[in-house]
Amino acid sequence: MATRGIGAKALSERGKIDVRPVMPWEEPGLSRAGRVIAFLEDLPITAGKLAGTVMKIRPWQREFIEAVYAEDDEGRRPVRTAVLSMARKNGKTQLAAGIALAHLCGPEAEPRGEVYSAALTRDQAAKLFQEMCAILAAHPELDDRCNIIRFNKQIEVLTGDGQGSIYAALSADAGSKMGLSPSFVVYDELGSAPNRDLFDALDTATGARDNPLMMCISTQAAADHHVFSELIDYGERVNSGDIDDLSFHLTLYAAPQDADPWSREAWIAANPALADFRSLDDVQRQAGQARLVPSKESAFRNLILNQRVSAVSRFIHKAEWDRCKAAPDLAYLAGRECYGGLDLSGSRDLTALVLAFPGEGRSFDIVCQFFMPEASIAERSNEDRVPYDLWAKQGFITLIPGSTIDPSFVAMNVFNATQTYDVRTIAYDRWRIEDLKRELGLFGGNVPLEPFGQGFKDMSPAVDMLERSVAEKLIRHGGNPVLNMCAANAVITRDPAGSRKMDKSKASGRIDGLVALAMALQVSGRHEPDAMPSCLLEMLED
Repeated sequence: MATRGIGAKALSERGKIDVRPVMPWEEPGLSRAGRVIAFLEDLPITAGKLAGTVMKIRPWQREFIEAVYAEDDEGRRPVRTAVLSMARKNGKTQLAAGIALAHLCGPEAEPRGEVYSAALTRDQAAKLFQEMCAILAAHPELDDRCNIIRFNKQIEVLTGDGQGSIYAALSADAGSKMGLSPSFVVYDELGSAPNRDLFDALDTATGARDNPLMMCISTQAAADHHVFSELIDYGERVNSGDIDDLSFHLTLYAAPQDADPWSREAWIAANPALADFRSLDDVQRQAGQARLVPSKESAFRNLILNQRVSAVSRFIHKAEWDRCKAAPDLAYLAGRECYGGLDLSGSRDLTALVLAFPGEGRSFDIVCQFFMPEASIAERSNEDRVPYDLWAKQGFITLIPGSTIDPSFVAMNVFNATQTYDVRTIAYDRWRIEDLKRELGLFGGNVPLEPFGQGFKDMSPAVDMLERSVAEKLIRHGGNPVLNMCAANAVITRDPAGSRKMDKSKASGRIDGLVALAMALQVSGRHEPDAMPSCLLEMLED
């Protein structure tokens, strides 16, 4: 290895190894992407069934590299953020390690560059470090120029391209990353990061460099509000031409949400290395298990098909929920008949008010309002790993001054809703309702309230109606991100008789908004006028 003390001469200077006068990536006539590819194809493969050979860039890898390292008329690389998302076991670690070395001591190296790998934990980030060390150990010419500091998981470049540069493995403790000035960052499995702090710290730190690059390689996250999901959504808009941004590139390998998960076509869509160095037998084995064991299907869809699906089975299927994201016309709803659901929270949690407006063909327009205490918004965002603070800035959450939920503030908003819309009734959970009723009484208006039990008896028909409305695309929820979160978190519990209700104790996060929506839909049915007998209709017509 190249680990050596200060002042030790390189092996090449001592005649211990031969160094080629011209490296493959230094051949004249190569494009910038061509130099990166030539560098990668000179690196050894150190593990797996191809160990002992050199890396051979596949066509799908070549497309990604050529897109990221394309040059403009001035010879600069426009791309500053590159996202590659695919299923697991498709060789991302080997590719990421090779690209990191290209920026550390290869054709993309710059004097005193700073190259980092980032991941959820230091051990996970160190996987890339270990792969880079293994590659250097099997490549004497590059190894001779580098010094490996295993204790700190760092690599120093001592001579040649990138002299004075350093590589380090970072974990998700973003607080100590503010003094960095990265020239290249590869974020491994960003989709599993608990929050966006490390990503934001590294992304903003690249501003001091002339031509930095952040590369995120990961399987998809489960939730729409996750930072990796936001990057993918943004990249798809760039790819479709909806946004003009030459600094951003996305390559996404994922099975369509409506694809047959057991078909080979779906597997190929998410696994570009399938039947190459990605084992087809392994995918078939996992598919067979997931098909027979329903609890494994969600994990199979997320990890093998690279779909944005939680690894835990949920109440509402994401694809069905997303088909209902049409936005209601708020101006048209003013003065319209509606029915509400109110889920009051504890003193520091999420409170939800959801209004359902009946429309044509048993459809409903949905309007939501959410409340949280202003003083604890950052703390709750960190605890729940959800961007409540961002949603508050975007207007999806109304912040209540202070550190607790003030019932008078919620009461004022409930009363205002009755002045804007024709609110026939608002169903409520009995938790803390007396405080709200007392505050509503101070406004002097008549707010129609209706108790709604949270047990199986009352909630089972509400759950059935919500499920049917989503499946039949009868609601328009506008893609409200807070309601989206609640829908993604919802878990159903059954009693011995088969009745169902949403279980907050088993949910992975807040579901208050979905509970309020179910109550609103159910009470709308309670207040429908009784159907008139056909004989009376005939008499009226005569």
